[in-house]
Amino acid sequence: MVYTQIWEDPVVDMTALAIKPSHNLVCIASGGCNMMSYLTASPASLLAVDLSPAHVALGRLKLAAAQQMPDHERFYEFFGHADRPANLRRYDQHIAPHLDPVTRAYWETRSLGHRRIEVFTKGVHRYGLLGRFIGAAHLVARLGGVDFRPLLECRTLADQQRFFDERLAPLFDSWPVQFLARRRASLFGLGIPPAQYDKLAADGNGDVIPVLRERLRRLVCRFPLSENYFAWQAFHRGYAPTEPRALPPYLQRETFEALRDVAPRARLVNRSLTDALAEEPEASKHGYSLLDAQDWMNDEQLGALWRQITRTAARGATVIFRTGGSTDILPGRVRADILGRWTYDCEASETGFRADRSAIYGGFHVYRRR
Repeated sequence: MVYTQIWEDPVVDMTALAIKPSHNLVCIASGGCNMMSYLTASPASLLAVDLSPAHVALGRLKLAAAQQMPDHERFYEFFGHADRPANLRRYDQHIAPHLDPVTRAYWETRSLGHRRIEVFTKGVHRYGLLGRFIGAAHLVARLGGVDFRPLLECRTLADQQRFFDERLAPLFDSWPVQFLARRRASLFGLGIPPAQYDKLAADGNGDVIPVLRERLRRLVCRFPLSENYFAWQAFHRGYAPTEPRALPPYLQRETFEALRDVAPRARLVNRSLTDALAEEPEASKHGYSLLDAQDWMNDEQLGALWRQITRTAARGATVIFRTGGSTDILPGRVRADILGRWTYDCEASETGFRADRSAIYGGFHVYRRR
């Protein structure tokens, strides 16, 4: 598993998608957070896809739990705290009987005598490739004399800025950080493929260090910690214990009943987005969330994907995606006769980029079907 929580701000996504009850949505699932959050807006349907069987199993677990957990408290203990011993009993009692055989087998596979589902009794946010990467980053920070606890106690943006300037920014001048950051393999733990790494470096005139420093500054300084669950995940390795605003929409108490009602409208499959769309009717979809998947694609894959998106998109449909670098990657790579059926929404793209609390991407992009 790569992500137990994904790093695209769902509030930004939902604003750009302007989800309506009549909308049929399509998204890449990853860790399932945004898929679940989109459902709180009550779309007519949601098709989610992912090439990772682990991500599909996690998403199906979340969908089943939303429908079967007795109340929000138990749902939050399972996916918010995600470290309660009682979660094992809750899985067996409320969730497991309602899983498909493949998903249930995934979570009940044993390693060294323990079922995989037991990660929800140990702090699931610390697992997965990204969780381990964040753990390693904490170790590097400690070796550099940085304690994140004072940051989490900051009450103003000025205090957050001061912590960054005094404690975090100097880390980028240390040789261990520079050595690790300039190695492509080191950043693969953040889900950054070599092509995306090159785009990051391009934003820094060939040097990735100033780009990473600026993106960390945005994460630490741009939004109050009381509202930014991405910062809590990065520096606390979990959600804020006393900040209800610092949660993804699907974990908030006030959205639970809507999520429970709408969860059956979601379908999550272990396929590529292009292949899944090939089986969908023409002009049937109203919103597409591609995360940063296109940064991993070659021109042929991009072209095939956009042919299917354009075929299945209803008039006025919206596509959103993120890029590691700041520039839009589609012009010159997707055929002009296909891309010409879409309008790039510069204002929505810039607004979304500024509002994205995760701060790790170089660009947020919005296309509208003509």
